[in-house]
Amino acid sequence: MLSRKTFLTILFVIYILLFVASTITRYFGANPQPDQSKAHLYLPANASNSAVIIAYKDYPAKTPANKSPILLVHGSPGESEIFDQLATLLNENRRVIAIDLPGFGDSTKQIPNYSFFAHANYLRDFLNKLNIEKAHVVGFSMGGGVVLSLENISPEKVESITLQSAIGVQEYELLGDYSLNHGIHGLQLAAIWALENLTPHFGLFDGMGMPYARNFYDSDQRPLREILENTDKPFLIIHGKDDPLVPVETAREHTRIVPQSEYYELDDNHFFTFMRPEKASTILLDFFAKVEGEKGITRSNADISRIEKANIPFSFEMSEAKGATAFVFFLLIVLSTMVSEDLTCITAGVLAGQGRMSLTLAIFACIFGIYLGDILLFLSGRIFGRKALKYAPLKWFISENSVERASVWFQKKGIWAIFLSRFIPGLRLPTYFVAGVAKTNFWLFALYFLIAVCVWTPILVWLSYKLGAQFVQSSLINSWWQIAIFVVAFYLMVRLILQLSTWRGRRLFIGKIGHWRHWEFWSMQMFYPPILIYIAWLAIKFRGLNTFTCANPAIYASGFVSESKEEIYQGLYQSQASKPYILKHLFLPKTVENIEPARQFIDENNLTFPIALKPDVGERGADVFIVKSFPELEKRLSETTQDVILQEFADGDEFGVFYYRYPNKEKGKIFAITEKQFPSVNGDGISTLETLILRDERAVCMAEKYFEQNRNKLDFVPKKDENFRIVDIGTHSRGAIFLDGMWINSPELEAKIDEICQGYKGFYFGRFDIRTPSIEDFKLGKNFKIIELNGVTSEATNIYDRKNSLFSAYKTLFEQWRIAFEIGLQNRAKGVKPTKIVDLIKLLRNRE
Repeated sequence: MLSRKTFLTILFVIYILLFVASTITRYFGANPQPDQSKAHLYLPANASNSAVIIAYKDYPAKTPANKSPILLVHGSPGESEIFDQLATLLNENRRVIAIDLPGFGDSTKQIPNYSFFAHANYLRDFLNKLNIEKAHVVGFSMGGGVVLSLENISPEKVESITLQSAIGVQEYELLGDYSLNHGIHGLQLAAIWALENLTPHFGLFDGMGMPYARNFYDSDQRPLREILENTDKPFLIIHGKDDPLVPVETAREHTRIVPQSEYYELDDNHFFTFMRPEKASTILLDFFAKVEGEKGITRSNADISRIEKANIPFSFEMSEAKGATAFVFFLLIVLSTMVSEDLTCITAGVLAGQGRMSLTLAIFACIFGIYLGDILLFLSGRIFGRKALKYAPLKWFISENSVERASVWFQKKGIWAIFLSRFIPGLRLPTYFVAGVAKTNFWLFALYFLIAVCVWTPILVWLSYKLGAQFVQSSLINSWWQIAIFVVAFYLMVRLILQLSTWRGRRLFIGKIGHWRHWEFWSMQMFYPPILIYIAWLAIKFRGLNTFTCANPAIYASGFVSESKEEIYQGLYQSQASKPYILKHLFLPKTVENIEPARQFIDENNLTFPIALKPDVGERGADVFIVKSFPELEKRLSETTQDVILQEFADGDEFGVFYYRYPNKEKGKIFAITEKQFPSVNGDGISTLETLILRDERAVCMAEKYFEQNRNKLDFVPKKDENFRIVDIGTHSRGAIFLDGMWINSPELEAKIDEICQGYKGFYFGRFDIRTPSIEDFKLGKNFKIIELNGVTSEATNIYDRKNSLFSAYKTLFEQWRIAFEIGLQNRAKGVKPTKIVDLIKLLRNRE
């Protein structure tokens, strides 16, 4: 049996071979000569020096008379041939011309711009070439935009205007908004381009696809309303009541704003022009006769009541999406469910409540999209396994932690987890993925999921529909931005209700509130802006933003970011005083097979598990693991993509010691000491670890972090009165508790830290992370181990003690950064060169 990798390789080779063959076929079969039975005119393109061939069909008058010719302009996609039957009904006593617009039919396919404004320019030049002074112009479908644009740029060429199943005002086109429609047309253009250029189709999809897509993408309907409101020409509008492509409301609005227009609403669809042309021919001939008999109505002699009606500001009358518009809504909903199912259901319901689509369409599209998306999710888990989580788009929506939790949930609930997870926020997607990984019976999964989606989705869409309808009636939502605000608000409300419906959800919600209330839990993005402003002021005061990078000449950029732990360890080894205090460690480059060197290091140093594994370049405890067995170590090493350090694990109490020394001073000082506590919970013999974390008033504020670090133990039930530690790494961002530890400072400790630092030539400013089995010994400056040393951007982390106010925390960090700049300035005066700003930016980018 072929492996998955071999199978995919074979498919790729087959695709390449077919693509090459298709390209060759298209090349030799391209550019066929136009039908020579048609006339061609060579006109200079408006935006290039090349010639443009315009093909057209000329239907001479059967009984010639001195009458203006009729010019028929097709839609997109389209060509002159669609007018064959209609033209033969119109050319009794006048000439009829049906044109192939550039990009279509037998006219030049490649032009710089496919908009109907550009086509109007070609049309004007075409009339000049044929020496036609004036014509009755008839625009069908997208051709309506062309004839209106012709009226705008060359009104002298237009005898009368007829819009037949034609576009016009923007408000009734698709979603009614130019930006939204332009985005849809852009997606359409990209899809057609990909179909024509990335698939081996052997010329099957060549032809009108790209011109059609460009026609829509390049055109802007917004100016058409103004043209309609200002034209003074005799005007005829013929439209089918059941038009699925251009809503009949479009024609009704045209009739309102063009007071001189004649309007005929046929009991037909969009295609009567060429399928039942006799319906329009009599109307057209009668209209042309009126115009030429000077009975045609212009704006100046239109009925006064219609002129007054035309002057009334536009008021949007909602029309339910049909035909192409309904199909666009369907596709958008299906695609949107792949991003957010609930948000899409709410949006679809609101749009249905607003009258933009039927409730049936909204519900069916949501069910179809959700069902399709989650079946694909299940198949991704089954075919590719957990490796798929490393790649987009799955990695955007599903985390390893959520998969671990879903695995436990799936093991406990079995197939019922598929149904129940649909109603539990955060478990839906990972559960379906896990069901695929677990090789669950596909048909059983499909049945359970169909039941779940058919229960939940209609409820959510219907509620949104009812609320949306009420808000529309109260005129609170009419525009797209109002809809967006309402949808997001309702979505957040639904999420909140679902979360608060369970005890677990309520505790997590309380934890989030606590996370926001207590500044110690704030993210760097929230906490650091005032610090950055202060640093900017220091940069001015100390004559350079990069002055602080001179604080530690021994460390590249003084340890700004991305400093190498291995290089710092080697620097510390320069001092004999520091060697007894440094933990044994091994640097493992990513470029070598490192499990054997790791095993040898452990054996030679008589180390036992646990043992620390951390990246050589890393911050805030990211990717630091306390490994507890060889199999786990082997797994972690096989997964790493960076240089790592294997380090002896030191048990005991942990402290952060922040030290600084001015270069012109003989002795340094301890600026701050942080006492690190590892949070724990007390078991009751009944509750799981997850429940104990949620029950703890402080732990619940960082519940998600603790869940992530204990994801394989959340169902573990600690014994009664058992103290269970939930964090092993002394990093605040990973959940350790930081307290002010200056009570442990002593002259002996300060002297020992100063001795170690003075032995590290070129180091003046930073924080040690230290562990000690004896606090009394530590106060005496002995019996401790240095875990690592951090450079200039390390914090005096005692600020995170809850007794400190936000103001006092900023005060401490302001002082810390002032000292860093002062030390940097002194070293700079001694000839130390600061790191260039461009190099600091590179470091930041590399860290990301």
